[in-house]
Amino acid sequence: MDEVTQDRLLGGALSLRQPARGYRAGMDAALLAAACDADGRVLEAGCGAGAVLLAAAARRPLARFLGLERDPGAAALARRNIELNGFSGRVEVREGDVEAGFKALELTAFDAVLANPPFFDDPSALRAPAAEKRGAWMADGGLAAWTGFLQKAVREGGTITMIHRADRLADLLALLSPKSGSFQIRPIQPFADAPAKRVLVRAVKTGKAPLILLPPLVLHPREGAKHTEATEAILRGDAEIGWG
Repeated sequence: MDEVTQDRLLGGALSLRQPARGYRAGMDAALLAAACDADGRVLEAGCGAGAVLLAAAARRPLARFLGLERDPGAAALARRNIELNGFSGRVEVREGDVEAGFKALELTAFDAVLANPPFFDDPSALRAPAAEKRGAWMADGGLAAWTGFLQKAVREGGTITMIHRADRLADLLALLSPKSGSFQIRPIQPFADAPAKRVLVRAVKTGKAPLILLPPLVLHPREGAKHTEATEAILRGDAEIGWG
């Protein structure tokens, strides 16, 4: 693993060692952790250095977490971060690849699953990312591999929570809908007067309730502070992203 930095999460409450170059956890990780509402067994697919695992574990003290990560260096960092923050008793990391399927893990289905899948699955759709970012940006097996894994990994009645590009919402719903429903969608807008660039999607395996489009979360004001008050509260760990 190359040079790492030591950063803080949740208003300084958590310490995160992560690569100085390549994929670094940011707003998407913070939002996904804040959207976790499960208190049972929770799996994160593609946990990287553990930013979501750490923040979700701090927010959900009754839950137990397992992170799956295919990059050995990132998995090692995640394990170190778990130790540094005192979560070794209920948070762990296993090396493995989403594209190998959930069955390969030889685990029972989880109560909830979380994922921030790579945003691209077509190499021709963007300029090739740097080598150290490719694994986080490019889904070799496509978005279908991720949604298929998540649906196998969660029990009936369990929840699937994902953050992704807003322009992939239709794809997410189409891929999840054969086995999951009761969709709740929260748009994430950079500004109140700008279109959403991200969506948080929560689905229930075998759920049948009608789709709900929730009020958006607006990240930044046009003037003044860097973040809106709602976003600042989430980043500090003083608020969660609810699904009610």
